[in-house]
Amino acid sequence: MYELSFFSAMLIGLAGGVHCAGMCGGIVGAFSYALPKNASLLAYSLTYNFGRILSYTLAGGLTGWLGQIFSNQIHQGVLILQFIGSVFLVLLAFYVTGWWRGLVKLEKIGSNLWKWIRPWSTKLLPFKTPLHALPYGMIWGWLPCGLIYSSLTWSLASGSAINGALLMFGFGLGTLPIMILMALGFDKVKSLAQHPNVKLAIGLLLLIFASLQILNLITSSV
Repeated sequence: MYELSFFSAMLIGLAGGVHCAGMCGGIVGAFSYALPKNASLLAYSLTYNFGRILSYTLAGGLTGWLGQIFSNQIHQGVLILQFIGSVFLVLLAFYVTGWWRGLVKLEKIGSNLWKWIRPWSTKLLPFKTPLHALPYGMIWGWLPCGLIYSSLTWSLASGSAINGALLMFGFGLGTLPIMILMALGFDKVKSLAQHPNVKLAIGLLLLIFASLQILNLITSSV
């Protein structure tokens, strides 16, 4: 059951790459200007993204721990959190397709923390070695993002800090392919990911998955 959740998180991250392409495309472009001359773009991109995924994993562990405390105190707490996670997956589907942008409000809340964290990233520029891109990626992993916040609700319902961390690690791995391709200059990937039909298809798939999750929760609780 949990293994399925891990791979589901990877698929959500992969599907959410259409959002990453739009939101993080500018970041990826600016990233290349911080590299030394004749540097390996792939090496720096990998360490940057590994740092980003480490932050996701840390956030997942924290939310998983909080969810465990809630579940231990509230009757059927896990089912409640799983239902919340499914609802947020529906909202994510609407967010990706552009049908409803309510998750932007969550991003605005997270921006308060981001204003305090972001200045630290400038102290790490320019990069001297690929290793210097690791902490830079860890900082940018806290960039306010509705996609990440929606995924964290699944960590909240995972039952433990370890499970929550693994879920967000899987999510981060799912976002990796499109981020690497954009960093390597595959501009067509961004254009394809931002195409309205692609967004619609991804949104519908997320909506179907969320609906199945909600249906499963309802039938299991009866």
